[in-house]
Amino acid sequence: MKKLIAIIMSALMILSLAACGEETETTVAPESTEAQSQEPDTGAPESQEAAEFTTVQPGKLIMATNASFPPYEYTDDGDNIIGIDPEIAALIAQELGLELEIQDMEFGSIITAVQTGKVDIGLAGMTVTEDRLQNVNFSSSYAKGVQVVIVPEGSEIKSIDDLTGKKIGVQESTTGHIYCEDDFGADNVVAFPNGTQAVQALVSGKVDCVVIDNNPAKAFVEANEGLTILDSAYADEDYAAAISKDNEALLAAFNAVLDAKIADGTIQGIIDKYIPTEN
Repeated sequence: MKKLIAIIMSALMILSLAACGEETETTVAPESTEAQSQEPDTGAPESQEAAEFTTVQPGKLIMATNASFPPYEYTDDGDNIIGIDPEIAALIAQELGLELEIQDMEFGSIITAVQTGKVDIGLAGMTVTEDRLQNVNFSSSYAKGVQVVIVPEGSEIKSIDDLTGKKIGVQESTTGHIYCEDDFGADNVVAFPNGTQAVQALVSGKVDCVVIDNNPAKAFVEANEGLTILDSAYADEDYAAAISKDNEALLAAFNAVLDAKIADGTIQGIIDKYIPTEN
């Protein structure tokens, strides 16, 4: 009888242990499932990082530019600022969930506006230089620039070497301004607030030539009869957006969108819209 009771008790203990095992498994499974559902997918860290950046005004991306640099930035008949840079900025602002606001100012004021937090980005056909990198960060390069020389037709200036001793018109604070002062001396360089005024000075004979980016140069030559561009280029450059050193999160978010749009051809499509490929 004692043996029978012992056998029954053993059986009951086995069943009890089995039941406990099943309950433990059932309890763990939902916790495991819940934990998995709370884990971020591969895109979540990027979203968290993107949410960390700040802008001067919440919900806005404020861009500083100098709207006299066609086709990168210029005004249409309705005084709207259009061009390559505004389109790129609008695209990135949209991807970041922001409204784009553009402020037109003198080119030489853009870096200061970015550095002091008055604007979020400077986008103005701006070349990356070591001097500028001391004051701001730069995004990935989105376009190449070439500095060229505009002269009157029939000018005795035939090459870069002929600029020595000539009056050279430039846009103030641009790389053309910097390069020309370094290469030909400040006394031979006349700086103007924008490219339009520099070209007007050339047309009126106040300067002998103008050094400026190739694409604006083409637009100015087309609009002013009697001007031409030298065949030899003066300098090659990379264009990028200037962003405050105090806002690396915005730089990262800006670059994430820009790099993706460069990779899928969207940025090149914008550039080709304003600068058709020559066949």
